Amino acid sequence: MDKRWRDIGVLVAALFAVNVVARLITRFGFDDDEAAADRVSLAMFAVIGLILAVAAFRWGRRRPLAGWAADMALVVPVAMLLTVLVGPLLVGQNPFDGDAAAFLLRIGFYLLATGAGLLIGYLLLTALGRDYRSQQLKRYAEVKAAKPRRAVRR
Repeated sequence: MDKRWRDIGVLVAALFAVNVVARLITRFGFDDDEAAADRVSLAMFAVIGLILAVAAFRWGRRRPLAGWAADMALVVPVAMLLTVLVGPLLVGQNPFDGDAAAFLLRIGFYLLATGAGLLIGYLLLTALGRDYRSQQLKRYAEVKAAKPRRAVRR
């Protein structure tokens, strides 16, 4: 149980660290260039999706879907709240800078990137037949095939 919470905490910290690094690159490298800041932001969302795809691939091998999906249902909102509310404060910006549409758009992009990453990771794992359920079915088929047939008495 302790390892489970450690893995959740590390994943939340990694997702938040990606956001902080992207914000610092934007702040110090491209403070005036809006197009470059958008490219850095897009790269940040791609890296977040990639991290979650790898996490879904690794966690999906060890545990049933319901177990790790519940953990992801905790990881994604916590990391999103840290990214949207705490991240801007670290670089001296207001999280509610701009209008409500821009704020909701950031939340929407984050949810889209995380959802796509999780979906790609799990679909790839399932397509390769290495997910927890496929491995269970494979072991069941091997056990059933290994048993000799019983003779039928008449």
